[in-house]
Amino acid sequence: MLKIVEKTKLWFVMSLIIIVIGIGFIATKGLNLGIDFKGGTAITINMKQKFDKVDVDKIIDKYAKGEYLSKTVNDDKEIEITVKSDALSADQTATMLKDIKTQFKSSTLISEDAIGASIGSELKTKAVTAVIVAMFCILVYVGFRFEFKFAASAIFALVHDILITITVYAVFQIAVNATFIAAILTVVGYSINDTIVIFDRIRENQRIMRKATIEEITNTSVTQTMARSINTVLTVLICIFSVWVFVPSIRELTFPLLIGIGVGCYSSIFIASPMWVFLKKREKKARENKRTVA
Repeated sequence: MLKIVEKTKLWFVMSLIIIVIGIGFIATKGLNLGIDFKGGTAITINMKQKFDKVDVDKIIDKYAKGEYLSKTVNDDKEIEITVKSDALSADQTATMLKDIKTQFKSSTLISEDAIGASIGSELKTKAVTAVIVAMFCILVYVGFRFEFKFAASAIFALVHDILITITVYAVFQIAVNATFIAAILTVVGYSINDTIVIFDRIRENQRIMRKATIEEITNTSVTQTMARSINTVLTVLICIFSVWVFVPSIRELTFPLLIGIGVGCYSSIFIASPMWVFLKKREKKARENKRTVA
């Protein structure tokens, strides 16, 4: 039987250090908000022929230096380019389009539209709202199916997962776009599944191990479910990693999934379960104090 609960302080301190580092980077450098949040310029070019997107990206990168998104549409005959706000001046944009026209002589500009920062602000509000609503629904569901302390511990672990993922993005200044929010909500759903498996085993063992302490019940439950949790997560991570390697166009989605699902497995075992023990012991101590006063 693994001694998970006995090392609660170690698990919590390790996570806290990482989160504090992330908060420090956010406070000093801020998050690298992408085009979806900061706005920019959306350009659509009709190439009128099959073309290699890498060649176009080289031209764009010469001016925008990574501050852009591009994708092919309409049977790979058109390319949509979105450049982050302030990345290019009007003159630089015109020069970039001229270089593309020079290399791809049949290309024509279809549209050039500005994406306002107000849209990005609205998107940020909706993104935060979506995460909060998801958390609340999970709190209600887990609290109804199990008990409030299980629900509170699960939410604590989910917040931990989100903060660790954001820390990685803050430290390495990776662009945060709308896809990141979709990935975070996916991580929340996947992580709660792992946590519920452990909590369900704890609930079963509470009925079986009546004379055991809370720590023994939790350690036994985590030990019994750990192999299942790790094996399940590993198979998922292998699939996501394969997509991350071989499908570069959706790396904005797969990268946060790799981080979040991996961290979610860790938090289900080392954060959620010890947190539940902490809340149960706190409740027991409060009851004893109340009886002593009475």
